[in-house]
Amino acid sequence: MRFARLGPPGDEIPVVLDGDRALDLRAITPDISGAFLAGDGITRARAAHEAGVLSEVADAASLRIGAPIARPSAVYCIGMNYAAHAAEWGAPPPTQLVMFMKSPNTVVGPYDDVMIPRGSTKTDWEVELGVVVGRRASALDSAAEAGAHIAGYVTANDLSERDWQLTVSGGQWSKGKSAPGFCPTGPWFVTADEVDVDDVRLRSFVNGEPRQDSRTRDLIFGIDRIVWELSQVLALEPGDLILTGTPEGVALSGRFPYLAAGDVVELEIEGLGRQRQRYVSA
Repeated sequence: MRFARLGPPGDEIPVVLDGDRALDLRAITPDISGAFLAGDGITRARAAHEAGVLSEVADAASLRIGAPIARPSAVYCIGMNYAAHAAEWGAPPPTQLVMFMKSPNTVVGPYDDVMIPRGSTKTDWEVELGVVVGRRASALDSAAEAGAHIAGYVTANDLSERDWQLTVSGGQWSKGKSAPGFCPTGPWFVTADEVDVDDVRLRSFVNGEPRQDSRTRDLIFGIDRIVWELSQVLALEPGDLILTGTPEGVALSGRFPYLAAGDVVELEIEGLGRQRQRYVSA
């Protein structure tokens, strides 16, 4: 199933997408959130859809598309998880999982304008596969248990201010990762049964020019391994978002300029949809 949230910020309508139709889920949930996932919401939405009791949102095509999951309690990110991306940093592939965090209020819609922060000179794009946690995961016994705790997947842009991340960070990457709007997400949340995320294509474009082009089979740490390892050191909650790393082809490589006002970034992942942001000056 594909889920989305339509409407102005803070007043989105939860919907399930059926072809070109958006079916209103407010009869069974006020939002697509951690509470929805924890309460077996996907099963209830599927049953309502199959029973034909969901009404169509008539003006869906005219509505803004918000982030497909309401604000998570946490956004966890995995760094340098593609060998070629590590190389463009000038670093060897990591032997241990590199984790940092973004503020949950970075999560915005896939087509929302993004403001380049005041004083930023190195705002960078990063297409990433996002994992949506469906069940609480803490101290899992093995990576084989991870799948049962994954609700589905999204396209995400792990935007970064590289100077703040690396030069004036004090050693903490999150300083360059948490500016408002720095995690465009969506357009859809796709349930885990509908996409083979072990081998999907990720691409990004800036002003129509290709930048990143890779596949998730090149991940150093696979998705189940990531969920399992994170569960050893923290508790993943329903609705939490995990960004699994970005491939090579970002501005940090030195091959491309950093983002400036007026630039347009487009990202896509097979089966998970395409997003587009215009970058504006602070």
